[in-house]
Amino acid sequence: MANNRWPSKLSKLSVRAKQTNLYRVILISLLCVAAYSFGVWQHSGGGISRASLTSLPCTFPQQTTPTLTFASRHTSPEAPPSNTTVRVVNIPSCGVELSEYTPCESVNRSLEFPRERLIYRERHCPKRNEILRCRIPAPYGYSVPFRWPKSRDVAWFANVPHTELTVEKKNQNWVRYEKDRFLFPGGGTMFPRGADAYIDDIGRLINLKDGSIRTAIDTGCGVASFGAYLMSRNIVTMSFAPRDTHEAQVQFALERGVPAIIGVLASIRLPFPARAFDIAHCSRCLIPWGQYNGTYLIEVDRVLRPGGYWILSGPPINWQRHWKGWERTRDDLNSEQNQIEKVARSLCWKKLVQREDLAVWQKPTNHIHCKRNRIALRRPPFCHRAQPDQAWYTKLEECLTPLPEVTGSEIKEVAGGKLARWPERLNAVPPRIKNESLQGITEDDFFGNTETWKRRVSYYKRFDQQLAETGRYRNILDMNAYLGGFAAALVDDPVWVMNVVPVEATYNTLGVIYERGLIGTYQNWCEAMSTYPRTYDLVHADSVFSMYKGRCDMEDILLEMDRILRPKGGVIIRDDIDVLTKVKKITDAMQWQGRIGDHENGPLEREKILFLVKDYWTAPAPDQATWR
Repeated sequence: MANNRWPSKLSKLSVRAKQTNLYRVILISLLCVAAYSFGVWQHSGGGISRASLTSLPCTFPQQTTPTLTFASRHTSPEAPPSNTTVRVVNIPSCGVELSEYTPCESVNRSLEFPRERLIYRERHCPKRNEILRCRIPAPYGYSVPFRWPKSRDVAWFANVPHTELTVEKKNQNWVRYEKDRFLFPGGGTMFPRGADAYIDDIGRLINLKDGSIRTAIDTGCGVASFGAYLMSRNIVTMSFAPRDTHEAQVQFALERGVPAIIGVLASIRLPFPARAFDIAHCSRCLIPWGQYNGTYLIEVDRVLRPGGYWILSGPPINWQRHWKGWERTRDDLNSEQNQIEKVARSLCWKKLVQREDLAVWQKPTNHIHCKRNRIALRRPPFCHRAQPDQAWYTKLEECLTPLPEVTGSEIKEVAGGKLARWPERLNAVPPRIKNESLQGITEDDFFGNTETWKRRVSYYKRFDQQLAETGRYRNILDMNAYLGGFAAALVDDPVWVMNVVPVEATYNTLGVIYERGLIGTYQNWCEAMSTYPRTYDLVHADSVFSMYKGRCDMEDILLEMDRILRPKGGVIIRDDIDVLTKVKKITDAMQWQGRIGDHENGPLEREKILFLVKDYWTAPAPDQATWR
């Protein structure tokens, strides 16, 4: 009997053990699911659906970035982007007080530098450990700017909430404030009748209509009305002014859709190559042209092409009429004009005309006679170790940049090669390539690059409907422009392109870009650009992240792109697929929407294209304590 009951007891114990083990398994499973669910909720900032719990694996996530899917290999460029990726990590927002943050022109940092010669207003970038790792907010109420050409005359007040200039310059017709917007009548200190009438006056002194003048530089530009009104005459202007007591000069210019950068003539060269501009212009820019041995006019000479013009209005021109209004003595103004005239002669410039408030000088087409006259002129001497295109933190020199040698002895022979007139200039072989002064790039390279970018831009427009929409974009940045092919392919669109040649690039091609009749600047993308937040509607980056691999953090470059890009602005990044995979993880964290598309030649190419759009978001309303 005892032996018969023993198996029965064993059977009951076995059942109880199985039940206990089952309970344990169920309990562990529930705890595991709960822990995973809590982790996902904690990292995503939201809840998780009940349906999704049934399919979750019993593992805690090792990384919180989304998994990339290359949908472009299976869909056409016209297909809408996939919304299946869940964003689980966010890069935080900066405080509202940083909505106009310009890292390399910080007012607080500038106080550490000498005020002599305005050195404190030059670029002074934060050290690597001082770089902000947050997204710059747009001001509350920010709106998409008016489209060109309306934007030339109107801007939303909420986008640039400063009224200082409307008070300080109220009698000079710069800008007016009405209700919720700014109006730009086109006036300036020296052109109260408006920029169009002022430009007409210049056009009576030099020819602005035959295509020989295409690029201009405007020093101390104000709100850049001069450059804004030159655009209708097929002349593109690089305007610049310092970030100073006149709030938002350059910011207003960019909001209007006019090319501009923050800059100042102080102790370093302007970030442009030699022989870049057809015209240099100063309208009461208050630069001491005759001081410091003429250093600032020497710099203008460097960036002015052979045969180019320097135009000056405002003090001291026509001082006999204006000296009382300028609140200066006759002797003081007369002395200033004599200094300018003397420096101009020492540069071998010819004064063409002075009529009322305008004076025009012309640079010689070559330096044959100028070199012969150096014995008599003595100063400034020619630079012996000239690197005329080097212009990134390069100190100004008190020597004259020599023009390229000419083969003959004709005074009208153009040093460096004669430029075609616009618009033929755009696709004509640039002289720097034709005469082989830019080693490593041939005429075939130039033509091939031009055709390549025509195909690429056509492909972009099939993929990015906003780029294809006329007027949707106005201000465009090309972060690695090379020969300017991307900008050239967009020449018939109502856009302008800031062509950047990184200082780390293999070839210094910015001179070629200017010879094509385009504009641009130098830049090190490990540093911030000298511009305000929300400057550009579209940012294009070709192989930028491969170029800067190992030089600085990818996240810092992307955050700078985020800073200078408008809300709802577009981004196109070309690079190796492994690079783009890493880039997209960060752009997801920055709350940009996008997907990776195939190369225009098909899916077998390792180079891919990442199309992105920055989300619309702003600082909270003043009475709110939390961010969006």
